[in-house]
Amino acid sequence: MYGFEAQITANKLKTFWVVLGFTLFILILGYTVGEAYSPDLTYVILTGCFIFSIFGTGLGYWYSDSIITKMVGARPANPHVYKERYLIDTIEGLVLSCGLPAIPRAYVIDSPAMNAFATGRDPEHSLIAVTTGLLEALDRQELEGVLAHEMSHIYNRDILLMGVAAVLVGGIAMFSHVMVRVFLYGGGGRRRNNDSGGSGGLAIIGLVFLILAPIFANLLNLMLSRKREFLADATAVKLTRNPEGLKLALQKISGSTEKMPEVEQELSALFIDHPQKKKSGHGGLAVLLATHPPIESRIAALEKM
Repeated sequence: MYGFEAQITANKLKTFWVVLGFTLFILILGYTVGEAYSPDLTYVILTGCFIFSIFGTGLGYWYSDSIITKMVGARPANPHVYKERYLIDTIEGLVLSCGLPAIPRAYVIDSPAMNAFATGRDPEHSLIAVTTGLLEALDRQELEGVLAHEMSHIYNRDILLMGVAAVLVGGIAMFSHVMVRVFLYGGGGRRRNNDSGGSGGLAIIGLVFLILAPIFANLLNLMLSRKREFLADATAVKLTRNPEGLKLALQKISGSTEKMPEVEQELSALFIDHPQKKKSGHGGLAVLLATHPPIESRIAALEKM
């Protein structure tokens, strides 16, 4: 797998910057809220924000796989069910092709939608989850193509980067929601009423910053996820020596209208296709806000291999 060591190193470096950015983002949020709400409490709030960022980073690194599988309702594959036994066997066969040091655990999501994702902090602590809809709809070569795609995310450490980012983005959303409620209903209005107009302006800026924080965090998550899909598709073809399998699978997935409404927005970038079937389009803004490149573009790239 020529060049993938560089990709692994790059993903580890990106993970470091994501964690650093998350910590700074939380501290800026805390400082803004503290200054707008009560300057006497700013350092107390900053200390709490720092502890929260360390806690969130630890959760994202050590427990992202457990957190994400619980959030989407994934369960371990049952080796006594034929389709799920085949899933387990196919994953084991692909491990021999790519030389991973451990076999990813096989998980299943009971959903008619056609989707799949991989997560974990490294190959030794990884898993691949697919929906029952995917297992039912795809034939052998198509399923192998999808699993090879997810296997490549494990191989090049996309799972570390995206798993940590997903948990941290969720943490920012939760933190912002709590702080907005504290700000609006916990007495922040007293400072706005008693202080000068400048303080009132700072309070408004702080509130707007809190409301927009989850949006900015999600944009970061989206930008991290798009380019990796093309690389994963190319790697899947290297593993299977069969671009037709993944191409046909993507066509079936694209043609499906079943959605996964239970999947939170911050987790959507993990999946092979957007769980809510949102189309990425081809325009500037549409591409900027998309978690995935257009499937048509991915199929076109596969046809050239």
